[in-house]
Amino acid sequence: MTDSTESQRGGTINPFGTLWLRPGQTIERIVAANPRQLVLVLAALGGVVGLIAGAAGGGSLSASPMFWLGIVALGAVFGIVALYFNGAVMSWIARRLGGRASALEVRAALAWSGVPAIAGILIALAIGAAGGPAVQTVTLLIAAVFGLWSAIVLLVMLGTIEHFGFGRAVVVWLLTLALPLVFRVLLFQPFNVPSNAMTPTLLIGDYFFLSKYAYGYTHYSLPYSPPLFSGRIFASEPRRGDVVVFRLPKNDAIDYVKRVVGLPGDHIQMKEGQLYINGTPVKREQLANFVGADLCGPDTRTIKRWRETLEDGTSYETFDCIDNGFYDNTPVYNVPAGHYFMMGDNRDNSTDSRVIAQVGYVPFENIVGRVGMIFFSSPPGSGQLRFTRLGTIVK
Repeated sequence: MTDSTESQRGGTINPFGTLWLRPGQTIERIVAANPRQLVLVLAALGGVVGLIAGAAGGGSLSASPMFWLGIVALGAVFGIVALYFNGAVMSWIARRLGGRASALEVRAALAWSGVPAIAGILIALAIGAAGGPAVQTVTLLIAAVFGLWSAIVLLVMLGTIEHFGFGRAVVVWLLTLALPLVFRVLLFQPFNVPSNAMTPTLLIGDYFFLSKYAYGYTHYSLPYSPPLFSGRIFASEPRRGDVVVFRLPKNDAIDYVKRVVGLPGDHIQMKEGQLYINGTPVKREQLANFVGADLCGPDTRTIKRWRETLEDGTSYETFDCIDNGFYDNTPVYNVPAGHYFMMGDNRDNSTDSRVIAQVGYVPFENIVGRVGMIFFSSPPGSGQLRFTRLGTIVK
């Protein structure tokens, strides 16, 4: 039976076998028969396998069944969302370069070209279960080779359905890959929480998106922070109460996440554990005590919990681990022009602007962006997912 006859019948050869060495003919058969064939399934599978590989690399192989259920659900969603997003971008770019494929056909190419990468990761996971440094090197090599083959398969498939050459397919692919970098620089960047300084607002193991455009852009908005320009472009000032990520003034290679409590010209002071702004105590209401471990030290203890409410109505919870702690009574801090005063919500377990020698006043230029939505949350080493925190908007 000839390839032309097979193509006319919509494709009788199993595409899982032919795409490895005949990706161009395979995508032609898939498009002719049914361009939706297994597309969503493969996209979801790719997302799931990718997250499983990440979890395995983080030492979560012994995690609970609920953890893996959450990984599967999140991976499937991410995989399908990525398919539609990348498909739309790739289709738009290809049209500008003379391509003729529909968005549906581009999604088919993206989904099916991921099969080698999925196979490579699964093989690497199976081999990697044996453990050992040498095995890890082999698994990384396997995953890299299969991933490279997936990229080649995609380029061949894309050139076939768009009816242009391999070179233009490479250009479309590179421009599509560049978009996430633009997205990261201009819009949202993922971060994670490494300490308890912002508990209970942010917990260790929370992963959130940072809004890069909220306050405009500085050279810290760029990867590796090259000093291409000074100051801030499209500047918009932070509001009191915003939770932000900033570069530490004493060492701008380090990111901190804190809450803005003092604006330029403000006078900030702590008296007996209560925050004073310009001589006025911030309204606070005591909540039920919290009992937990490692939030204020190695011991489990009862922690006082407060709800502070600023003049504009912004409200958030804080922890008070120790009565009359080291920074519960401070001098008056006079915030200089162009600077901000930052504090952690875990007041007795936060190195922040109260510690002048380590943090101090934060220049506006050092603020990277405003903390937005939590998209993943898992206590380190626990193998558990905090389902209730997923999708939470940080305030």
